[in-house]
Amino acid sequence: MNTDALCKDLQSIWDQSFPLCGAMGLTVVSFENHLLTTQAPLVLNTNIHGTAFAGSLYAIEAITAWGALYLEVKCAGLDASLIHARGEINFAHTINEDIRATADFSNLAGHIDELTSTGKTRLTIDTEVHAADRIASRFTGDYLARLRRTDQ
Repeated sequence: MNTDALCKDLQSIWDQSFPLCGAMGLTVVSFENHLLTTQAPLVLNTNIHGTAFAGSLYAIEAITAWGALYLEVKCAGLDASLIHARGEINFAHTINEDIRATADFSNLAGHIDELTSTGKTRLTIDTEVHAADRIASRFTGDYLARLRRTDQ
């Protein structure tokens, strides 16, 4: 499957259906080997201290995880409804640079198999933001996926 085309599709979905993505300047950087990388400019996501705003970090990481799930579902040739059910974030260090988030799906392939066989799955996806060569923020989110019925 052409992941460049899928990344463009994902970016279009975010641009058209997730107004917050546009406000935060969130863009897809790459999707390789089950790893989705996104970025957003610091200037659009600052707090009163001039560092990354915690609410932006939560949203960026939650949406990046959702995007990784979307891409994996599409790579499997499936069409599913995707829901962010719960999330938790840990802020380890301040961020003084553009925000770059990663979601690694490489250990979650079994969930795509479960989605294919049962029509649904619930999974936990982790994302990280690195700054100054260390983990600055780590997000863990629960997501639900349910295959769309084609007979409707």
